Amino acid sequence: MAKESNKSINKINKPTQKIAGSSKLFGDKAKLHDLTVREISKLVVAQLEEEYPQLTFRYRTSIRKEEINEALKKIDPELGQTLFVPNSSIIPDGGIIEVKDDNDNWRVILVSEAKHQGKDIENIKKGILVGKDNNQDLMAAGNAIERSHKNISEIANFMLAESHFPYVLFLEGSNFLTETIAIERPDGRMVMLEYNSGMLNRLDRLTSANYGMPINTNLCVNKFVKHKDKTIMLQATSIYTQGKGEKWNSKEMFDIMMEIARTSLKVLGSDLFNQITKK
Repeated sequence: MAKESNKSINKINKPTQKIAGSSKLFGDKAKLHDLTVREISKLVVAQLEEEYPQLTFRYRTSIRKEEINEALKKIDPELGQTLFVPNSSIIPDGGIIEVKDDNDNWRVILVSEAKHQGKDIENIKKGILVGKDNNQDLMAAGNAIERSHKNISEIANFMLAESHFPYVLFLEGSNFLTETIAIERPDGRMVMLEYNSGMLNRLDRLTSANYGMPINTNLCVNKFVKHKDKTIMLQATSIYTQGKGEKWNSKEMFDIMMEIARTSLKVLGSDLFNQITKK
C-alpha cells in the first residue's frame, strides 16, 4: 500500500503536461497585452484542470470573514468569536484557487496579489518633477502597500490548520528595488535610484510577512522551528519583486503561480489520494 501511495503522490509532483507557461492555454492573446493577476489566476485554474483531470478546482474572488471565523473555531472554540459586520470579506487581487479533497472539503492552493508602488521611474523618463514645489526627482514612498498585511493575516487565520501557505505577493515599482539603477531624463540628466534609500524602499515593510526569509522564493510549505520546549509553525508569504522596478511579465507570474499551486497539491497529496488513484 505504501508503494502505491508514493506512486500516486508522484502523479501530483510530476505532472505529465508541459511545464508551466508552455501550455496552449497561455497563448497568443496573453502575449499581446498585460494581464491582470486575476486573469492569470483564471489561466492557472484552466491549466490545473488540464494537468489534473481527476481533481476538481474552483476559483473565487473573496472569502467571507464569517468563513475565517468558522475555520478558527474548528481549531479552538475560543477563536473566531468576534465579528461586527456579518457580510465583511477579504478580496485578494488575484482571488483564491481551491481544490476539493477526498472528503469533499475545499482546500486553498493559491492566493495571489500584485501591487505597484512608486512611479519615480516613469516620472523621470517623462521629465516630470514632483514634490510640493515640483522641483524634486523623487517622491517619498507612501504606505499603501501595508494594506496587504490585512489580507495576508486573514488568509493565515483561515489556513491555520494547514501545513502550507500558498500566498504569493508580486511587487513592482520604484519602491521595491533590490539594486541601484540609473534613469535618464529627456534632457539627458541621469537620476540615481538607490535601492537602500529609506526615502524610496518599502520592502522592509513587507518582509515581516515572510519572517525575513529570502524574497523571490517559493515559501509555500510551512516551516516548523523549535525554540526551547516549543515548536512554532511559520506561515510565510512568498514575496516576488522585480529588482529594477520594471513591470512583471505575465508569463513569469503564471509560472510562479503554477509552481506554488503544484507545491500545495504536493502537500495535500494524502488528502487527494482517492481521487488521484480513481480509475
